[in-house]
Amino acid sequence: MSLKPKPPHPLGNCPGCAEPLESGDRFCGACGFDLSAAEVPDRPTVPIALPVEWPEPPPRDPQSLTTATQHPGDLPGTDSGGRDLPTLPVRTDEVPAAPAAEAPAGRAPAAAEPEAVTPSPEPAAPSPDPAAASPEAGPEAVRPSADGDFTLPAPDPRAALRAEAAAPSPAPSPAPAPAAGDGRKVCVACRTGRVDDDGYCEHCGHAQPRDRDHMEEELPTVAAVSDRGLRHHRNEDSFAVASAALADGSPAALAVVCDGVSSATRPDEASAAAASAARATLITALPRGTHPQQAMQEAIVAAAEAVTALAERAEGEREHQNAPACTIVGSIVADGLLVVGWVGDSRAYWVPDDRGTPPARLTEDDSWAAQMVAAGLMSEAQAYADERAHAITGWLGADSYELEPHTAAFKPDRPGVVVVCTDGLWNYAEAADDMARILPPDAAERPLHAAQVLVGHALDGGGHDNITVALLPFTLPSPGAGPA
Repeated sequence: MSLKPKPPHPLGNCPGCAEPLESGDRFCGACGFDLSAAEVPDRPTVPIALPVEWPEPPPRDPQSLTTATQHPGDLPGTDSGGRDLPTLPVRTDEVPAAPAAEAPAGRAPAAAEPEAVTPSPEPAAPSPDPAAASPEAGPEAVRPSADGDFTLPAPDPRAALRAEAAAPSPAPSPAPAPAAGDGRKVCVACRTGRVDDDGYCEHCGHAQPRDRDHMEEELPTVAAVSDRGLRHHRNEDSFAVASAALADGSPAALAVVCDGVSSATRPDEASAAAASAARATLITALPRGTHPQQAMQEAIVAAAEAVTALAERAEGEREHQNAPACTIVGSIVADGLLVVGWVGDSRAYWVPDDRGTPPARLTEDDSWAAQMVAAGLMSEAQAYADERAHAITGWLGADSYELEPHTAAFKPDRPGVVVVCTDGLWNYAEAADDMARILPPDAAERPLHAAQVLVGHALDGGGHDNITVALLPFTLPSPGAGPA
């Protein structure tokens, strides 16, 4: 290991023979001069004005373990010989002024802070050595003082800081390039890593949004939007939309919306299975010539069977858990006929294009509140204000009391839009007039945009539940068309 150098002797050189002295010498080693009798030369000092205006500390890397500190060269003043420090401009008759570009980043040059130091009343005399007055001599030049003592000015401690700041910071490690043929999704956060089967990015670890958190689908004659909402941790709603044809070739549009029962097991699977089974039944039955109302009845039965099939407990599932369950509502628009079918409390509304004509609700809830109103025991306002209002009395699932699909057929005399939705929407627009008020006027021409507006209305209202809505524009059949 290296030894620390000894500090210099206060006298510097022997007054008798000018031999260099070392710290601790009491007699000159060359001539034997008694150093204790020699007078130590006075080093002029400069008083510091109070209060001291300390400069800002140098920038510090947050990841560094070192503490940002002030260095002597950061403060304006003079060295022990009474000369200006290198960071301050010095007199032009001594050395050129340091360029302003050498000031620390983010701060003004040191010359902008003269009030921190009281100048010496008597400027130091110019050095008699011609070399000291040379334009090439700078703050780092070696200059003898008046007593012949050669003094090296202290190096600027900020030089290392400036060098570190100028050094390029290491670039973050890039994400590993995906292997050829890697069909996994790209992370929505870093846009480079791939998403593992557990739903997290293998590069940045960011959790990915689930596919069902927000879903949209648009066809020429129907559109639907589903959103998780603001309070639920997953989306337990599901929908299915399709275009079909009747036996005579006339077009038909259909939409099915299902709401999983949160208190049951795997409600998200129940709603998805019901919507898929109902859609498959409808697009098969309608081209065969089955009447749309009968086809809707068969679709609800098929949906119920699909949900019941989920009741077989998966491995590790607890015995006492409720069977998967959901509600369902669907609509078919075909050749001047409007058909709806439902079980539970999901709803369908009719909103005519002519807003001067009153809208209507096309379904009746299978719920405690609806039963109280139907029995004449409570008014509608009283029933839906009760905490039991949304307790459903009908649903699809293995533990439903008895499957009673409801269907109805209508023949509107004017164009309009059918709104098929879960209670995540109609809780914020329960009456038909309220639904018509929030439905955009151009819903028939832009059903997807209108569905997005309705979902946005529920989110603005609080989004307490999953929100799903499908819109089917209804047009009158062309003149001369046969009866449905």
